[in-house]
Amino acid sequence: MDIGKTLIVFIVVGLPVILIFGQPFLKRWLEHREKQMEIEARMTAEKAAQYAQHTERLEQRVRVLERIVTDKGLDISDEIEKLRDQRSTDPRPLN
Repeated sequence: MDIGKTLIVFIVVGLPVILIFGQPFLKRWLEHREKQMEIEARMTAEKAAQYAQHTERLEQRVRVLERIVTDKGLDISDEIEKLRDQRSTDPRPLN
């Protein structure tokens, strides 16, 4: 038998057999892949929620810091100037 006849026999007999008996395996593989994708989607959603929570906490902290700086900014600059004045009048060396 030459290669051409073997190929024809495979196409005529083998391909239909593979298509008929391969469907359950293909179906199971597709179901498995779908479940994997659902799990990945859930994990991604959980990570996104965690990142959103973390971002919200950081934004709250920045708001507090902004409020501290803007509310007491003048007092802080006065305190810094007082410390500078003390340092310039203090005869002790900084070592």
